[in-house]
Amino acid sequence: MTGRDMRKRLFAGERLRALRQRAGLGQGAMAARLGISVSYLSQLENDDRPLTSAVLAALGRHHPRELDELEDDDGARRFSATRAALDDPLFAEAPLPPDMLARLVEQQPQFAERFVALHAAYRDSEERLQMMEEAMSSGVSDGGRLPWEEIRDWFHEAGNYVDLLDRRAESLAAAIGPGEPALIGRLRTAHGVGIDTGGDAIDAPLRALDRATRRLSLSPALPPESRRFMLAHQLVALEMEDAISAITESASLRSAESRRLLSIGLANYAAGALLMPYEAFRGAARSLRHDIDRLCRRFAVSFEQACHRLSTLQRPGARGIPFFFCRVDMAGNITKRHSATRLQFARFGGACPLWIVHEAVAIPDRILVQLAETPDGLRYVQMAKGLVKPSGSYARSPRRYAVALGCEVEHARDFIYADGIDIAAPGAATPIGISCRLCPRTDCDQRAFPPADRTIRIDPDRRDIVPYRVG
Repeated sequence: MTGRDMRKRLFAGERLRALRQRAGLGQGAMAARLGISVSYLSQLENDDRPLTSAVLAALGRHHPRELDELEDDDGARRFSATRAALDDPLFAEAPLPPDMLARLVEQQPQFAERFVALHAAYRDSEERLQMMEEAMSSGVSDGGRLPWEEIRDWFHEAGNYVDLLDRRAESLAAAIGPGEPALIGRLRTAHGVGIDTGGDAIDAPLRALDRATRRLSLSPALPPESRRFMLAHQLVALEMEDAISAITESASLRSAESRRLLSIGLANYAAGALLMPYEAFRGAARSLRHDIDRLCRRFAVSFEQACHRLSTLQRPGARGIPFFFCRVDMAGNITKRHSATRLQFARFGGACPLWIVHEAVAIPDRILVQLAETPDGLRYVQMAKGLVKPSGSYARSPRRYAVALGCEVEHARDFIYADGIDIAAPGAATPIGISCRLCPRTDCDQRAFPPADRTIRIDPDRRDIVPYRVG
């Protein structure tokens, strides 16, 4: 492959223009983002000039998940994948200039492909080793995973994106239209299911389907967005029963309980995709700069539902910003978690106490923001909000928890919650870790346990905030 052939395959003006317009940027703002002139950008969009390696590298920094939309050949995709691998902090001390990287990928394509594969294997082995160390330090064996832990791991390994269900949900949404009447009508006409909302017993379930009478009972205490989600869950569970069953049966799970939990989780996933169809939701999220309150109003969903859906936008060729998402209860337990970023959550035990999500639990209905830095030097912008789910009765306590959503700082311009944060300031970031047992920091005043792989020093004649020093 000659350099001339490679350049010919990098003309992508129409797609570059579409990317800019979806991001809601004028030519001036886009040119400034890419570090080029407006006239040069205009030439690129009109296919008067090819995309150079420097422009591709800038696009990769600011629009990494959209870069594959511009790349229509193996060489360009190889360049993007190699650049993404070299962005690992492991290589931070010796970065390759874009032109040098482009020459390497062009002249040694097999080496580039193997390097990318090796890096992916390295990241996977690091994550698995971390999981093993965490399990061992917490006294939990892999064989002792509970069913819901097994299902959380299944979704994590699937990238929190299930293509078959997502696309079928999107098609179903287009067929029936939006709104609760559309859901009720489809349940009635396609499945003969009627809706009951009259029961008011304090111990009544939130949702219950009587298959003999074809009646779906919904708790009248459900907020409107939760009621719509329950309707959507029941509809996709009936419409996609074959697909959900096939996915469940092909999963390597240890027990029948795990398989039933996975079926429920897949129906919940499809319900979210039905209420927030992929392309429509992704486009709205980008145009609104991921303002969750506005997304909630546009799609008639809850704050948590919108946050969770943002973390699932991983469709090949049409990816959203890679987010991490989690839900934390009053005791600090992580009850939902997923990360499309390089940040990984603790699987056992508590999360880092410096994480803003813990403060958010105690302050409901207020959005908190934080710039955080992990031990590998990566910085993340995250928002957290405390939520209260009403119980419908004074006799039952409401559920209190918080959700957090965040991304790496390279996406800060597209994340409205980063506005007002100086992401480049040296001391602006809060130093966080995964959990105390895995955190290598030696100077943290909030440490609850020493790291599992370090020795500690105890001096009876000295007392610091933490009663030992990490070796």
